[in-house]
Amino acid sequence: MGFVIAKRYNSLFIFLHGKYMAYLLLYVDDIVLVTSSNLLRDRIISHLRTRFSMTDLGPLSYFLGIAVTRTPLYLFLSQQKYAQEILERVGMASCKPAATPVDTQSKLSAKTGPKSHDPTLYRSLAGVLQYLTFTCPDIAYAVQQVCLFMHDPTQTHYDALKCILRYIQDSIDHGLHLYPSSSMHLITYTDADWDGCPDTRWST
Repeated sequence: MGFVIAKRYNSLFIFLHGKYMAYLLLYVDDIVLVTSSNLLRDRIISHLRTRFSMTDLGPLSYFLGIAVTRTPLYLFLSQQKYAQEILERVGMASCKPAATPVDTQSKLSAKTGPKSHDPTLYRSLAGVLQYLTFTCPDIAYAVQQVCLFMHDPTQTHYDALKCILRYIQDSIDHGLHLYPSSSMHLITYTDADWDGCPDTRWST
């Protein structure tokens, strides 16, 4: 159909032909399709239906735990339900909220405190928090820090993880606002431009 696979994202397919542009994100049997025109969208869906059994669920509202809310000015992406499920899973649905996701007075190390009583739970929580950073980039640093000790966590590391959870309780209704751009051109960064990692970015 003329799509090419994005160099660094194997589940993203890009279609470019003159003024026509489409992005198709595929995850198992779920698809998000974004096009530069309704006509192009209808043609792509029609063509896909000749090969696959498909159901068009209409405008994007929920995808892989991410809720999408549309307003006249922007899209709002939120993982509030996902975050609430994480808190309920560890019995922290009514925990005291924290204003920041990290303790700014201390620095984690590999030899701080006794061993964690449940390393498996620690690793599981660190993993699900990584997925939450998609719409909560403000916890990315804190999550990266606790992930450094997944192989042998201590109680101090677990306390740091719980600090992140208390911050999530405080900011559970936060998310990402995506605003429209007047530009629809692909922007290619060279190695020097992007910290040594060649990549393709775009505006929507």
